[in-house]
Amino acid sequence: MSDSTDTNNVAADAPDDVAGLKTQLQAAEKERVEYLAQAKRARADFENYQKRVQRDAAQERLYAVYSFAGDILPAIDNLERALDAAKQGGDVGSLAQGVGMVQTMLLDILKRHGVTRIDAQDRPFDPNLHQAVMQVPTAGKPPMTVVQVLENGYQMHERVLRPARVAVSSTTDKPE
Repeated sequence: MSDSTDTNNVAADAPDDVAGLKTQLQAAEKERVEYLAQAKRARADFENYQKRVQRDAAQERLYAVYSFAGDILPAIDNLERALDAAKQGGDVGSLAQGVGMVQTMLLDILKRHGVTRIDAQDRPFDPNLHQAVMQVPTAGKPPMTVVQVLENGYQMHERVLRPARVAVSSTTDKPE
């Protein structure tokens, strides 16, 4: 009789075991879905990280000489002032020509690295490119037009290295 009791217990326990196994299977399936979603998110995050690192490295390479270019601009300004002083003094000799050649060489080197002068003369004032240091009453020019470049500005690729220091036109005061 004990054999038939054991068989009856196994048969009676079987539906409970099947239900329990189904519950465990559903829980395992749910857990698998969650882990798969986490793995997909981690992979997407890692791919985004790689893209960001590559983009940052490309930017770093593009602007690698940014600081150096900014440091050399005052020397170029001084060469330009020396040339202007030589022209005003009537000196067009070999020294003035040599200074001009050095200035041109430095500007060419900077240009090869993406540094260009900001063309400001007779352009509308742009606070992103220009720094207005004074206003000059000017007839025949629209207000806020660059009438004089006091110090050349430069940009590297699309980034302003140094804004152009300029004088801008203002409306002329007409006596009534």
